[in-house]
Amino acid sequence: MLRKKDSRINIPEIMRTRRRIYTIVIVFIFSIYTVINAETYYVSINGLDTNPGTIVSPFKSISHAIDVSTAGDIIYVRGDQFLLSQPILISKSGTDGNPFNLLAYQGERPVLDFSQQSTSSSNRGIILSGDYWHIEGFDITGAGDNGMKIEGGNYNIIENCAFYRNRDSGLQLGDGASFNQIINCDSYYNADPPDYGDADGFAVKLDVGEGNSFTGCRAWLNCDDGWDGYLRGADDISTTLENCWAFENGYLEDGTDPGTQANGNGFKMGGSDDKTLKHNMILKNCLAFKNKVKGFDQNNNKGSMTLYNCTGHNNLSANYKISQTLAVGKVFMIKNCVALGDVGDIGSFAIQATNSWLGSFEVNDEDFVSILDNNAYGPRSNDGNLPNIQYMKLVTGSDLVDAGVDVGLWYYGDAPDLGCFELSPTAVFPVFNTGSETEIICYPNPASKSAVLTFATGTAGNVTFDIFHFTGAFAGTLSDFYTSGNEEKVEIGLEQLIPGSYVIRIKLDNRIFGTAKLTVM
Repeated sequence: MLRKKDSRINIPEIMRTRRRIYTIVIVFIFSIYTVINAETYYVSINGLDTNPGTIVSPFKSISHAIDVSTAGDIIYVRGDQFLLSQPILISKSGTDGNPFNLLAYQGERPVLDFSQQSTSSSNRGIILSGDYWHIEGFDITGAGDNGMKIEGGNYNIIENCAFYRNRDSGLQLGDGASFNQIINCDSYYNADPPDYGDADGFAVKLDVGEGNSFTGCRAWLNCDDGWDGYLRGADDISTTLENCWAFENGYLEDGTDPGTQANGNGFKMGGSDDKTLKHNMILKNCLAFKNKVKGFDQNNNKGSMTLYNCTGHNNLSANYKISQTLAVGKVFMIKNCVALGDVGDIGSFAIQATNSWLGSFEVNDEDFVSILDNNAYGPRSNDGNLPNIQYMKLVTGSDLVDAGVDVGLWYYGDAPDLGCFELSPTAVFPVFNTGSETEIICYPNPASKSAVLTFATGTAGNVTFDIFHFTGAFAGTLSDFYTSGNEEKVEIGLEQLIPGSYVIRIKLDNRIFGTAKLTVM
């Protein structure tokens, strides 16, 4: 039975309004939508920078396409392997609702290979100092330092990118970089020779800014940590991680241990040289396993830490270690979390509720569908979401099901389950591949306040729009309307949706005929 006998999942994190029956109300405006004329450019290794940048006469270099583009333009990069020796510098800024777009051409996966660079802190792959960029669909590898450094850039979206075999952290944010969204990205095999002590999967640290978030990301086999929030130059800033996995960090690509200088934590939530700085970390539905040292690590962080519905398993030193007192006014809350094996060390100051090590719970292997983690390393789904794995998912009869407290995350049943995966009776993920030739254009994308869908059904009938969050949670149905079958332009308001990736599924007389992917800023 769904909570409150509603026909949808309880998803207060999908919508800004909380604790009520969740029927999304989005205003439709049936009108022709006038937008700034945007240019579309194409880049291919077979092109020339003297070309006009069309699909038949593309540019050769991404840097040239960036130079000629203006806010609102789209740069499509074909699925070639680009051998690069110099960083790609991005300093231009878009605006809210009119961002720059650097995207992999649909159905293709470009590889930006910087292995020609020497190992040096000046030899990063992409250096992003501009604001309001949407970068999606790239493999970034071999850089002499970070695969990508968001260096002071704000309000950027990095989506469905992979950072691997770079010679420092795969993706690092610093120099005050704020309010950036990292969505459905992977970072792995990053290592910094010869010392192997600093290369993390995702580094949101040192002089980083406020309000950055990671959603649906994975970090594994990075020689230092999966996520590192160590501060030096910033203080009392906040970072949010949701549905993120960190595993087998602290090792090199071949599985060997580079030594004690490589920390090997899954989620290092903070720390500083003088052990006084505050990194306020919020982790929701996160999974840490098989890391060389700790799964969830305070590391002398003095800021507030919130862990909701997280799971730790088989981390060699401790699943959780948050034991040092915090700065005045800061709190540590840990609720609905699971440890399979030893918990670790949690301080008496922690505000706890319904964690697996509390009360009458007895946690063992039989509580889970599988304790084999192999599929966690596997490919993502076609839409970029994390792979659907059985590892650490609860079995129906476990006493961890419906045993949690409401912390504002979506759930089935009478109460939330414990751990990072909610046991669901049916899959709710939308169908992406409908077999339809219908083209649905969503503009602007990313969007903040509103977006326009342009489509033509070819057949008259009633059209319905369903909105899904990238996790598969159903966010609501938009009001029906009648179409003649000709081209329609429909503006939808987005202010009730939190930032993140969404799928809009369009049905004609209850038959799915297409989907559009939309990122909400």
